[in-house]
This record gives sequence, C-alpha cells and structure tokens, in this order.
Amino acid sequence: MRIKTAMEQVVSNVEKVIVGKREVIELTLVALLCEGHVLIEDVPGTGKTTLAKALARSLGCSFQRIQFTPDLLPSDVTGLYFFNQKTQEFEFRPGPIMAQIVLADEINRATPRTQAALLEAMQERQVSIDLETKPLPRPFLVLATQNPIELEGTFPLPEAQVDRFLMKIKLGYPSEQDENEMLLRYEHEDPLETLQPVLPSETLLKFQSEVRSIRVEESVRQYLVRMTRASREHPAVELGVSPRGTLALYKTAQALAALRGRDYVIPDDIKYLAPSVLTHRIMIHPQTRLRGRTPEQVIAEIADSVPVPVER
Repeated sequence: MRIKTAMEQVVSNVEKVIVGKREVIELTLVALLCEGHVLIEDVPGTGKTTLAKALARSLGCSFQRIQFTPDLLPSDVTGLYFFNQKTQEFEFRPGPIMAQIVLADEINRATPRTQAALLEAMQERQVSIDLETKPLPRPFLVLATQNPIELEGTFPLPEAQVDRFLMKIKLGYPSEQDENEMLLRYEHEDPLETLQPVLPSETLLKFQSEVRSIRVEESVRQYLVRMTRASREHPAVELGVSPRGTLALYKTAQALAALRGRDYVIPDDIKYLAPSVLTHRIMIHPQTRLRGRTPEQVIAEIADSVPVPVER
C-alpha cells in the first residue's frame, strides 16, 4: 500500500506536464522499480524528452540527454581521462551516462560500437575506462528512443541488444480532448519549470528492494512460463522470447502488483504487461510480416491461447 500511495503521487506530478498518458507513466515507473530500462519507439514531438525530464524532477534525480549521431564516440557517452596541464595529472571527466535518469535520443543513429558502450552500462550498471571500473549512480534508468519512420542514416539495434531493454512502449498521439487540455496548460508557462520533487530517490531504492518480495503463487508462475514458452512454438515466430524475457515479465509483474496496492501477483498483471515486455523480444517470420501481421498481434494471440489459472 505504501508503494501504491507514493507512486500515485509521482504519477499525478508527472501528469501535470504529460497529459493523458497515465498508462505510459505507470509502465515507466514499473521499469524503474525493477531497475530496468525502457525503449520508446515513436514519432518526434510526442513528449519523450518531457516525460524523462518530468520523471527526473519528480524524483529529485539528476538528468542527462544524449543526442545520438553517427559521429558520436563511446567516450562521449561514458567519459574519459584527460591530462590537466595545471595539475600535471590525469583527471576523469564523467560522461552523460553518469546521471541517474538518462535520455538516449535516437539511439539507432549511433554506430554499433557506441550503442554497445551504452548497453554495457545499462546491463552492468558500471563503465570501464582505461582498465578502471566506475559504478553508475542509483537509481539508474535509461529511456532510449528510436524513430520508426526515418530510416536513412540509422543503425538498427540488433535483437540481442533490444532484448536488454526491459520494456518497449509507445506514447502515441494524444486524443482531441487531451491535446486541447495540453494547450491550456502550456498557455502561460511551461509546467515543467515549476515541477517539484514528490519522492526522494533514497525511498525509491527501498521500494526497489521491497518489490522483490511480492508473492507469486505456483499456478501464476507456471502461467507466466507457459506464455513465454508458447512464443517459441508459435508457427508465426522465428525467434521466441528468451529466458531473460521470462525473468523480465516476472519482475515487472511483481512491480505492477505493488503499484496497484497488492502483495501478490494475479494473471491479469502478466497479461497486461505481455505486450510491453515481450513484443520486442520475438522475431516473426518474413512471410508473417508480408501477410500484414505484427509482433503485437502475435503476442496478443499467444496471451489469449494460454489457459489462465483459476482458483479451485
């Protein structure tokens, strides 16, 4: 209950800036509670940067934005040692990855080498520079974005790297009513400028530990495993969900249960999260894609086909 109350305060605070995207905000908080990272695939101008900034301000966390370009070097992300002529010593200049909430904008525009530097930091929560390892701050969240429309000059993320993102979400365009409300809120000032922290980052770290103790019954756990295994046997799927994906769905289900004020996971939590956690982890056959079917539709079919456990 304590986690639910605190997270609702964060959601309400972010909603002062982001209008009509409560579900997206909640999913981002689920990722934060699981110490995972989020890939946002959407067109420009839908509020990806604003979401990251509003979340950082609501939690009192440091924020950095990295604009990925083809000439971006790994050291531009991680930082580097330079020789200070005044002190006659080498000093470390931290890169933008050293912030608590990092927006990796248009990650698919960087070369694979630079993408790998970011993804190593995401996975290990540390960076290695000149044989020295430096830990990253906690909490640590990477919100990476990629443009699904503009493909010129891009380096698409390999499946193995996409699999390292806990979730893949889309903001989408606002409804007519929400877009009108947005105009009213931004009429006189930018609400982001006056946004105040509502939850200390130290409390969030405690919540991250508490979430791991959320109960998952045996029947619910079996339901989760059957769903991810079904993705490997589906005729439309060439590459199914990895064991990392099974673990991701398990962790996010625990976090969502806590977010909704429960100390146990129900099958509806798993079914609700499946599109965000599993869709980017499967590769469908080219023939399936030519028939106009999408990974989202395939995951929905799998979720519907696995029998839901019922209480005896």
